[in-house]
Amino acid sequence: MTIREADRPPAPSGSAARTLVLGIGNILWADEGFGVRAVEAFDRRFAAPVGVTVLDGGTQGLYLVQHVTETDALLVFDAIDYGLEPGTLKLIEGDEVPKFTGAKKMSLHQTGFQEVLSAADLLGKYPARIALIGCQPLDLENWGGPLTDPVRAQIEPSLALAREVLRNWGVELVERAAGEVRPGLLGDGLDIQGYERVAPDSAAGKGGT
Repeated sequence: MTIREADRPPAPSGSAARTLVLGIGNILWADEGFGVRAVEAFDRRFAAPVGVTVLDGGTQGLYLVQHVTETDALLVFDAIDYGLEPGTLKLIEGDEVPKFTGAKKMSLHQTGFQEVLSAADLLGKYPARIALIGCQPLDLENWGGPLTDPVRAQIEPSLALAREVLRNWGVELVERAAGEVRPGLLGDGLDIQGYERVAPDSAAGKGGT
């Protein structure tokens, strides 16, 4: 699990006091890694204002309770089985979110995250705002495999959607300067380029079925 606190000046007044941008999933099982890869790309693209935390939650499950209960607004990236065409991106908000993190479970982390939300509710510290950006997976059985093409193609659209959601919450993101060098969110060779052993400029073209 990797956490990156904001590294920009304070957000304008009116934005959510504490916002968590969270990616969950397992990069070892192909499209199950969508949420982690999406939040990794989010961190690479945007410099979030103070008050915004970017977190690779991986498969931490109930260990995420503390982070969720300390936030006012929660945005989650995840691979979700909506029963739709592979690669379909869908935004779910508010009270509908727990239904989708628990329905048609694909892995242990989904069960864990539904329990995280339940625990936050029981503690009286459920986020005032919550949104889920989910992508319909194609392949969940390729151990050690990359994202498939239909799912990888939704990384960029998911970032645009996340930016829109956050803007509606009063959080304005700023794109990082071109060529800015900074440590990856995952590190230890687990970033998408290191993990898939491809050059940064060709990463988007890999990961077929």
